[in-house]
Amino acid sequence: MQVPPAMANLNVTVRSSGIDFPGHLHTLQSLQYAQEFQFQDTDTVIITYPKSGTTWMQEILTLIYSDGDTLPAKTIPNWLRAPWIEHYYSESVLVNKSDHRILTSHLPYHFLAKPLKQSNAKVIYVARNPKDIVVSFYHFHKIANFLPEPGTFGEFLDKFLIGEVNFGSWFEHIKEWQSHRDELNFLFITYEELKKDLRKSVTKLCNFLEHPLLPNAVDAIVRHCTFENMKENKMINYTLIPKEIINHERGKFMRKGVVGDWKEHFTHEQKQAFEKIFQNEMSNSNITLNYPL
Repeated sequence: MQVPPAMANLNVTVRSSGIDFPGHLHTLQSLQYAQEFQFQDTDTVIITYPKSGTTWMQEILTLIYSDGDTLPAKTIPNWLRAPWIEHYYSESVLVNKSDHRILTSHLPYHFLAKPLKQSNAKVIYVARNPKDIVVSFYHFHKIANFLPEPGTFGEFLDKFLIGEVNFGSWFEHIKEWQSHRDELNFLFITYEELKKDLRKSVTKLCNFLEHPLLPNAVDAIVRHCTFENMKENKMINYTLIPKEIINHERGKFMRKGVVGDWKEHFTHEQKQAFEKIFQNEMSNSNITLNYPL
């Protein structure tokens, strides 16, 4: 597979299955590679819509599989520890990984359905309040030079609500994955759960992964995976990436890490419009989101 240079394609958009993806990280070939990916039964796959807690889950799983040893998390970039299978570089990263791979994807279900159902890989879907997602995604667009200029928050919100943003509709993403959860070895967990009780969430993940840990290992994970600690870790805060790609002078990748930041951004009218669309989109789903909208 041809790999584009690290600084290439910052202004390119790749469109597949009606969804736009940033061409800096995706090619039609890499998206095809993901759709034909050979999952193994020992794989753990993190599925998220962007800005839902992906980095947090990558960090937690790294430490679970290292039995609480923080060295891998402090010395190996997360995109090498838990690569996105749809990114152009993943094939070369995964060539030497065999057992207990941690894989990441923002792709909708229909991209990965066929290869996933042919394995017993463990799938962890991390969900987040979509109001907080749109705020975080908006600020990420401001610093990520491989994403389109977001315009005003109101303009970006309007595009988000109709799915005209990179990675497509949040509503379709979560509904599609959830409607097929019974066909997969699947765990649903939320950003808010992690925030409310990280220790309980780590235990829940260990049970799902069938990877029990001693209490001191769980302690190490809980200590390491606070927002305050993670934002200082160069292996995950993307300060290793050149500013031509992610400009940290405009803002931070690890920005706030809080629940409810949307309240600082939404007007009353935007809140009402969002909730009306949310109710219309989600009325026929059986998804239970454990946070107030």
